[in-house]
Amino acid sequence: MLTDVVVTGDNGTIDGQGSVWWDWFESHSLNYSRPHLVEFTSSDLVVVSNLTFLNAPAYNIHPVYCSNVLVQNISVSAPGESPYTIGIVPDSSNNVCIEDSLIKVGYDAISLKSGWDEYGIAYDRPTQDVHIRRVYLQSSSGSSIAFGSEMSGGISNVYVEQVYLYNSFSGIEFRTTKGRGGYIKRIIISNVELKNINMAFGAIGDCGSHPDDSFDPNAIPILDQITLQNVTGSNITMAGNFTGLAESPFTSICLFNVSLTIPATSTSWTCSNVIGFSEFVSPEPCPELNSSYSNSSSVCYSILNSYGKSANL
Repeated sequence: MLTDVVVTGDNGTIDGQGSVWWDWFESHSLNYSRPHLVEFTSSDLVVVSNLTFLNAPAYNIHPVYCSNVLVQNISVSAPGESPYTIGIVPDSSNNVCIEDSLIKVGYDAISLKSGWDEYGIAYDRPTQDVHIRRVYLQSSSGSSIAFGSEMSGGISNVYVEQVYLYNSFSGIEFRTTKGRGGYIKRIIISNVELKNINMAFGAIGDCGSHPDDSFDPNAIPILDQITLQNVTGSNITMAGNFTGLAESPFTSICLFNVSLTIPATSTSWTCSNVIGFSEFVSPEPCPELNSSYSNSSSVCYSILNSYGKSANL
């Protein structure tokens, strides 16, 4: 394992010159995956700071199987039409902090992952203890903050606060599908401002493909203990889509103090196979996320009291 890895500079720039890779990708002429600008594997005590990343072929910063990672004061940019360019991807890593940064890319700005189907289940290395704060995120065709869909090793204990999400297809999205196994749980997202977002929140149980045909269709993922609180949003097309799995409904989805400006002609919420609790939410969420319908209120308040006011991940 590498230790004490530092990539820092005085506003230096790393330009991936990704346009040729984007063309090859879109023309289906690649027989292999695209390279990443910066990737750390099995490393400890990693710092990336005071740098600008431009035009990555795919990922910009990819710590995988890493511990104690700090990413701060960086700028990441790729054209909105660049295919599946992603900002920062903590993958099967723990004790990660991302702060004070600006990310504008074609797909996901920040995407948390932990392995793909049977390979992630076998390796069993979760992404956990992640803190994201004071970031400005734009995602043209993906999500400003995404969880999954490759999450077979598990994702837990994530605290997101003081974030500004704008001009994005979706704001915050949880993705998984049958065959993944794993879990996404104990997630607190607080003090969020959304502007010009097609869908504010999403949790989709049928999202993503499989690397091969060897996955176990009975490996059912779990989505549980997700709290969204103190959120404001303007020019939002749809508040949320929470579509769980019949075999494993999404549970303890907790919404507190959420106010979104939605066109009167739009469908505000879509829900199925989800159980949650809401308080002071506008527009009013679907019955599955309403306190009068669910038994999740005690769990939600427990999560809020344990993490929501004094999270220290």
